[in-house]
Amino acid sequence: MTPGPRNLLTDIAGIRVGHAGDARIASGVTAIVFDAPAVVSVDIGGGGPGTRETDLLDPGRTVDRIDAIALSGGSAFGLDAAGGLQAWLRSIGRGYAVGTARVPLVPAAILFDLLNGGDKEWGRYPPYRELGFAAAQAASPDFTLGSVGAGLGATTVNLKGGIGSASAVIASGFTVAALAAVNAAGSVVVGDGPWFWAAPFEQNGEFGGHGFPAEVPPAALLARTKGAPRMNTTLVVVATDAALTKGQARHLAVMAQDGLARAIHPVHTPLDGDIVFAASVGERPLADPPFDLTALGSAAAQAAARAIARGIFEAEALALPATVPSYRARYPAAG
Repeated sequence: MTPGPRNLLTDIAGIRVGHAGDARIASGVTAIVFDAPAVVSVDIGGGGPGTRETDLLDPGRTVDRIDAIALSGGSAFGLDAAGGLQAWLRSIGRGYAVGTARVPLVPAAILFDLLNGGDKEWGRYPPYRELGFAAAQAASPDFTLGSVGAGLGATTVNLKGGIGSASAVIASGFTVAALAAVNAAGSVVVGDGPWFWAAPFEQNGEFGGHGFPAEVPPAALLARTKGAPRMNTTLVVVATDAALTKGQARHLAVMAQDGLARAIHPVHTPLDGDIVFAASVGERPLADPPFDLTALGSAAAQAAARAIARGIFEAEALALPATVPSYRARYPAAG
Protein backbone atom coordinates (compact mmCIF):
# COMPACT_ATOMS: atom_id res chain seq x y z
CA MET A 1 0.00 0.00 0.00
CA THR A 2 1.58 3.26 -1.18
CA PRO A 3 0.37 6.88 -1.27
CA GLY A 4 -1.07 8.28 -4.48
CA PRO A 5 0.83 10.91 -6.50
CA ARG A 6 -0.41 13.89 -4.47
CA ASN A 7 -1.01 12.08 -1.17
CA LEU A 8 -4.25 14.05 -1.04
CA LEU A 9 -7.99 13.41 -1.23
CA THR A 10 -7.80 14.57 -4.84
CA ASP A 11 -5.82 11.49 -5.82
CA ILE A 12 -9.37 10.27 -6.39
CA ALA A 13 -10.17 11.57 -9.87
CA GLY A 14 -13.34 13.65 -9.99
CA ILE A 15 -12.86 15.38 -6.62
CA ARG A 16 -11.68 18.94 -6.06
CA VAL A 17 -11.07 20.75 -2.76
CA GLY A 18 -11.15 24.46 -2.00
CA HIS A 19 -10.61 26.58 1.10
CA ALA A 20 -11.74 30.04 2.18
CA GLY A 21 -11.06 31.72 5.51
CA ASP A 22 -11.23 34.99 7.39
CA ALA A 23 -8.20 35.71 9.59
CA ARG A 24 -10.13 38.31 11.59
CA ILE A 25 -12.70 35.82 12.80
CA ALA A 26 -10.14 32.96 12.78
CA SER A 27 -12.47 30.58 11.00
CA GLY A 28 -13.21 29.25 7.55
CA VAL A 29 -14.75 26.71 5.19
CA THR A 30 -13.48 23.77 3.17
CA ALA A 31 -15.46 22.65 0.11
CA ILE A 32 -15.27 19.12 -1.31
CA VAL A 33 -16.75 19.32 -4.81
CA PHE A 34 -17.56 16.30 -6.95
CA ASP A 35 -17.22 16.81 -10.71
CA ALA A 36 -20.25 14.55 -11.12
CA PRO A 37 -22.79 13.55 -8.45
CA ALA A 38 -21.22 11.01 -6.07
CA VAL A 39 -22.55 8.19 -3.91
CA VAL A 40 -21.98 9.31 -0.31
CA SER A 41 -22.90 8.05 3.13
CA VAL A 42 -21.90 9.04 6.66
CA ASP A 43 -21.10 7.75 10.14
CA ILE A 44 -21.41 9.98 13.20
CA GLY A 45 -19.19 9.01 16.12
CA GLY A 46 -19.18 12.02 18.43
CA GLY A 47 -21.75 13.01 21.02
CA GLY A 48 -22.26 16.61 19.84
CA PRO A 49 -22.58 16.74 16.04
CA GLY A 50 -23.67 19.73 14.01
CA THR A 51 -24.89 18.74 10.56
CA ARG A 52 -27.06 19.59 7.57
CA GLU A 53 -28.73 17.04 5.27
CA THR A 54 -26.86 14.04 6.67
CA ASP A 55 -30.23 12.21 6.91
CA LEU A 56 -30.18 12.21 3.10
CA LEU A 57 -27.07 10.01 3.21
CA ASP A 58 -28.75 7.10 4.98
CA PRO A 59 -28.77 4.07 2.64
CA GLY A 60 -32.55 3.87 2.96
CA ARG A 61 -33.15 7.38 1.58
CA THR A 62 -34.29 7.86 -2.01
CA VAL A 63 -31.62 10.13 -3.50
CA ASP A 64 -28.32 8.27 -3.71
CA ARG A 65 -25.94 10.94 -5.09
CA ILE A 66 -24.89 14.41 -3.94
CA ASP A 67 -22.93 17.30 -5.45
CA ALA A 68 -20.57 18.48 -2.69
CA ILE A 69 -19.76 18.45 1.02
CA ALA A 70 -19.20 21.54 3.17
CA LEU A 71 -16.93 21.43 6.22
CA SER A 72 -16.94 24.59 8.30
CA GLY A 73 -15.88 26.28 11.48
CA GLY A 74 -18.35 28.47 13.31
CA SER A 75 -20.41 25.87 15.14
CA ALA A 76 -24.09 26.03 14.07
CA PHE A 77 -23.47 29.35 12.31
CA GLY A 78 -21.15 27.50 9.95
CA LEU A 79 -23.99 25.42 8.53
CA ASP A 80 -24.68 28.45 6.33
CA ALA A 81 -21.59 27.43 4.34
CA ALA A 82 -23.60 24.80 2.50
CA GLY A 83 -25.82 27.56 1.08
CA GLY A 84 -22.73 29.16 -0.43
CA LEU A 85 -21.71 25.90 -2.08
CA GLN A 86 -25.27 25.52 -3.36
CA ALA A 87 -25.21 29.01 -4.84
CA TRP A 88 -21.97 28.29 -6.69
CA LEU A 89 -23.16 24.91 -7.95
CA ARG A 90 -26.44 26.43 -9.14
CA SER A 91 -24.50 29.13 -10.99
CA ILE A 92 -22.86 26.43 -13.12
CA GLY A 93 -26.07 24.46 -13.68
CA ARG A 94 -25.48 21.68 -11.16
CA GLY A 95 -28.11 20.08 -8.96
CA TYR A 96 -30.72 17.37 -8.56
CA ALA A 97 -33.32 17.77 -11.29
CA VAL A 98 -36.91 18.26 -10.11
CA GLY A 99 -38.85 19.08 -13.25
CA THR A 100 -37.29 22.26 -14.59
CA ALA A 101 -35.71 23.10 -11.22
CA ARG A 102 -32.26 22.05 -10.07
CA VAL A 103 -31.41 21.69 -6.39
CA PRO A 104 -27.71 21.20 -5.54
CA LEU A 105 -27.39 18.68 -2.71
CA VAL A 106 -24.72 19.71 -0.19
CA PRO A 107 -24.55 17.94 3.18
CA ALA A 108 -22.48 19.80 5.75
CA ALA A 109 -20.80 19.37 9.12
CA ILE A 110 -19.29 21.92 11.49
CA LEU A 111 -16.69 22.18 14.21
CA PHE A 112 -16.66 24.56 17.19
CA ASP A 113 -14.08 27.37 16.99
CA LEU A 114 -16.07 30.24 18.51
CA LEU A 115 -13.77 30.67 21.53
CA ASN A 116 -10.40 30.63 19.75
CA GLY A 117 -9.75 34.35 20.11
CA GLY A 118 -11.05 35.51 16.73
CA ASP A 119 -13.50 38.40 16.44
CA LYS A 120 -16.87 36.72 16.12
CA GLU A 121 -18.86 39.98 16.20
CA TRP A 122 -19.74 39.70 12.51
CA GLY A 123 -23.01 41.61 12.65
CA ARG A 124 -26.48 40.42 11.67
CA TYR A 125 -25.39 37.52 9.48
CA PRO A 126 -22.36 35.26 9.85
CA PRO A 127 -19.96 35.17 6.87
CA TYR A 128 -20.05 31.43 6.25
CA ARG A 129 -22.35 31.51 3.22
CA GLU A 130 -19.94 33.77 1.36
CA LEU A 131 -16.97 31.74 2.58
CA GLY A 132 -18.69 28.61 1.28
CA PHE A 133 -19.14 30.20 -2.15
CA ALA A 134 -15.50 31.29 -2.22
CA ALA A 135 -14.28 27.84 -1.14
CA ALA A 136 -16.30 26.14 -3.88
CA GLN A 137 -15.07 28.64 -6.45
CA ALA A 138 -11.47 27.90 -5.39
CA ALA A 139 -11.84 24.11 -5.57
CA SER A 140 -8.92 22.45 -7.34
CA PRO A 141 -7.05 19.14 -7.49
CA ASP A 142 -4.21 20.85 -5.60
CA PHE A 143 -4.92 22.37 -2.20
CA THR A 144 -3.09 23.53 0.92
CA LEU A 145 -2.83 21.69 4.23
CA GLY A 146 -2.59 23.15 7.73
CA SER A 147 -4.29 26.28 9.05
CA VAL A 148 -6.66 26.86 6.15
CA GLY A 149 -10.36 26.52 5.44
CA ALA A 150 -12.32 24.69 8.12
CA GLY A 151 -9.01 24.12 9.92
CA LEU A 152 -8.06 27.80 10.13
CA GLY A 153 -9.25 28.21 13.71
CA ALA A 154 -8.99 24.58 14.79
CA THR A 155 -7.11 23.43 17.89
CA THR A 156 -6.45 20.32 19.96
CA VAL A 157 -5.84 20.06 23.68
CA ASN A 158 -2.18 21.06 23.32
CA LEU A 159 -1.43 21.94 19.68
CA LYS A 160 -2.86 23.94 16.79
CA GLY A 161 -5.21 21.92 14.60
CA GLY A 162 -5.77 22.12 10.89
CA ILE A 163 -6.51 20.41 7.59
CA GLY A 164 -4.69 17.19 6.71
CA SER A 165 -4.97 14.70 3.89
CA ALA A 166 -3.52 11.36 2.79
CA SER A 167 -4.10 8.66 0.19
CA ALA A 168 -3.22 5.02 -0.53
CA VAL A 169 -3.31 2.67 -3.50
CA ILE A 170 -4.21 -0.83 -2.33
CA ALA A 171 -3.34 -4.23 -3.81
CA SER A 172 -6.56 -4.45 -5.86
CA GLY A 173 -5.60 -1.24 -7.67
CA PHE A 174 -8.28 0.89 -6.01
CA THR A 175 -7.29 4.18 -4.41
CA VAL A 176 -8.68 5.41 -1.11
CA ALA A 177 -8.00 8.83 0.40
CA ALA A 178 -8.96 11.02 3.34
CA LEU A 179 -9.23 14.67 4.30
CA ALA A 180 -9.52 15.73 7.96
CA ALA A 181 -10.33 19.00 9.71
CA VAL A 182 -8.79 18.39 13.13
CA ASN A 183 -10.27 20.28 16.09
CA ALA A 184 -10.22 17.42 18.58
CA ALA A 185 -10.93 17.58 22.29
CA GLY A 186 -8.03 15.22 22.88
CA SER A 187 -4.39 14.94 21.81
CA VAL A 188 -2.88 13.77 18.52
CA VAL A 189 0.60 13.31 20.04
CA VAL A 190 1.76 10.81 22.66
CA GLY A 191 2.24 12.62 25.97
CA ASP A 192 4.48 15.63 25.40
CA GLY A 193 5.38 14.43 21.91
CA PRO A 194 6.83 14.68 19.34
CA TRP A 195 5.48 11.22 18.52
CA PHE A 196 2.08 10.93 16.86
CA TRP A 197 -0.45 8.32 17.90
CA ALA A 198 -0.79 7.63 14.16
CA ALA A 199 2.94 6.91 13.76
CA PRO A 200 2.57 3.19 12.91
CA PHE A 201 0.70 4.16 9.74
CA GLU A 202 3.00 6.95 8.54
CA GLN A 203 4.21 6.87 4.93
CA ASN A 204 7.46 8.43 3.69
CA GLY A 205 7.95 10.69 6.73
CA GLU A 206 4.78 12.63 5.90
CA PHE A 207 4.48 13.93 9.47
CA GLY A 208 8.09 13.98 10.59
CA GLY A 209 9.08 10.32 10.65
CA HIS A 210 9.63 10.17 14.43
CA GLY A 211 8.09 6.77 14.98
CA PHE A 212 6.62 5.67 18.28
CA PRO A 213 8.26 6.07 21.71
CA ALA A 214 10.02 2.99 23.07
CA GLU A 215 7.63 3.16 26.01
CA VAL A 216 4.37 5.10 26.26
CA PRO A 217 4.47 7.36 29.35
CA PRO A 218 1.65 6.38 31.76
CA ALA A 219 0.44 9.99 31.81
CA ALA A 220 -0.13 9.83 28.04
CA LEU A 221 -2.84 7.23 28.61
CA LEU A 222 -4.91 9.58 30.74
CA ALA A 223 -7.90 11.28 29.15
CA ARG A 224 -6.62 14.84 28.84
CA THR A 225 -8.98 17.21 26.99
CA LYS A 226 -9.48 20.92 26.37
CA GLY A 227 -10.48 22.91 29.42
CA ALA A 228 -13.06 24.97 27.55
CA PRO A 229 -16.30 23.08 26.86
CA ARG A 230 -17.49 22.20 23.35
CA MET A 231 -14.43 23.57 21.50
CA ASN A 232 -14.13 20.28 19.67
CA THR A 233 -14.84 17.97 16.69
CA THR A 234 -12.86 16.27 13.94
CA LEU A 235 -14.46 16.12 10.51
CA VAL A 236 -13.29 13.55 7.97
CA VAL A 237 -14.11 12.81 4.33
CA VAL A 238 -12.86 9.54 2.86
CA ALA A 239 -13.25 8.69 -0.80
CA THR A 240 -12.49 5.90 -3.22
CA ASP A 241 -12.47 5.29 -6.96
CA ALA A 242 -14.25 1.97 -6.41
CA ALA A 243 -17.92 1.91 -7.43
CA LEU A 244 -19.88 1.42 -4.19
CA THR A 245 -23.53 1.27 -3.31
CA LYS A 246 -24.80 3.67 -0.68
CA GLY A 247 -24.83 0.82 1.84
CA GLN A 248 -21.21 -0.05 1.04
CA ALA A 249 -20.25 3.62 1.38
CA ARG A 250 -21.91 3.64 4.80
CA HIS A 251 -19.82 0.66 5.88
CA LEU A 252 -16.67 2.35 4.54
CA ALA A 253 -17.47 5.36 6.76
CA VAL A 254 -17.98 3.08 9.78
CA MET A 255 -14.60 1.40 9.25
CA ALA A 256 -12.88 4.73 8.62
CA GLN A 257 -14.03 5.99 12.04
CA ASP A 258 -11.38 3.67 13.48
CA GLY A 259 -8.79 6.00 12.00
CA LEU A 260 -9.87 8.71 14.44
CA ALA A 261 -9.35 6.32 17.35
CA ARG A 262 -5.87 5.47 16.07
CA ALA A 263 -4.85 9.13 15.82
CA ILE A 264 -6.58 10.96 18.70
CA HIS A 265 -6.72 10.22 22.43
CA PRO A 266 -9.42 10.42 23.72
CA VAL A 267 -11.89 10.59 20.84
CA HIS A 268 -15.67 10.45 20.24
CA THR A 269 -16.29 12.25 23.52
CA PRO A 270 -19.74 13.58 24.50
CA LEU A 271 -18.63 17.03 23.35
CA ASP A 272 -17.04 16.00 20.03
CA GLY A 273 -19.10 16.05 16.85
CA ASP A 274 -16.79 13.58 15.10
CA ILE A 275 -18.12 12.64 11.65
CA VAL A 276 -16.85 10.61 8.70
CA PHE A 277 -18.33 11.02 5.23
CA ALA A 278 -17.50 8.29 2.69
CA ALA A 279 -17.73 8.97 -1.04
CA SER A 280 -17.56 6.74 -4.10
CA VAL A 281 -16.81 8.35 -7.46
CA GLY A 282 -15.59 5.31 -9.41
CA GLU A 283 -17.07 3.11 -12.10
CA ARG A 284 -15.21 -0.18 -11.48
CA PRO A 285 -17.22 -2.39 -9.10
CA LEU A 286 -15.76 -4.55 -6.36
CA ALA A 287 -14.79 -8.00 -7.65
CA ASP A 288 -15.39 -9.65 -4.28
CA PRO A 289 -17.52 -7.18 -2.29
CA PRO A 290 -16.95 -8.49 1.28
CA PHE A 291 -13.21 -8.96 0.79
CA ASP A 292 -12.61 -5.79 -1.25
CA LEU A 293 -14.70 -3.61 1.06
CA THR A 294 -12.73 -4.94 4.03
CA ALA A 295 -9.48 -3.95 2.33
CA LEU A 296 -10.85 -0.52 1.41
CA GLY A 297 -12.13 0.08 4.94
CA SER A 298 -8.81 -0.88 6.49
CA ALA A 299 -6.94 1.46 4.15
CA ALA A 300 -9.50 4.23 4.74
CA ALA A 301 -8.97 4.02 8.52
CA GLN A 302 -5.21 4.28 8.04
CA ALA A 303 -5.57 7.18 5.59
CA ALA A 304 -7.83 9.00 8.06
CA ALA A 305 -5.29 8.54 10.87
CA ARG A 306 -2.48 9.81 8.63
CA ALA A 307 -4.57 12.79 7.50
CA ILE A 308 -5.22 13.76 11.11
CA ALA A 309 -1.52 13.69 11.96
CA ARG A 310 -0.66 15.66 8.82
CA GLY A 311 -3.22 18.29 9.79
CA ILE A 312 -1.36 18.91 13.05
CA PHE A 313 2.10 18.65 11.49
CA GLU A 314 1.29 21.25 8.81
CA ALA A 315 -0.65 23.71 11.00
CA GLU A 316 0.54 27.17 11.99
CA ALA A 317 -0.45 28.98 15.18
CA LEU A 318 -2.94 31.82 15.01
CA ALA A 319 -1.66 35.36 15.52
CA LEU A 320 -3.93 35.75 18.53
CA PRO A 321 -3.31 36.03 22.27
CA ALA A 322 -3.34 32.87 24.40
CA THR A 323 -3.32 30.57 21.40
CA VAL A 324 -1.94 27.02 21.46
CA PRO A 325 1.40 26.52 19.68
CA SER A 326 1.86 24.76 16.38
CA TYR A 327 3.58 21.35 16.27
CA ARG A 328 6.67 22.74 14.55
CA ALA A 329 6.96 25.65 16.96
CA ARG A 330 6.71 23.33 19.95
CA TYR A 331 9.09 20.74 18.51
CA PRO A 332 11.39 22.72 16.19
CA ALA A 333 13.93 19.90 15.92
CA ALA A 334 11.16 17.49 15.00
CA GLY A 335 9.55 19.62 12.30
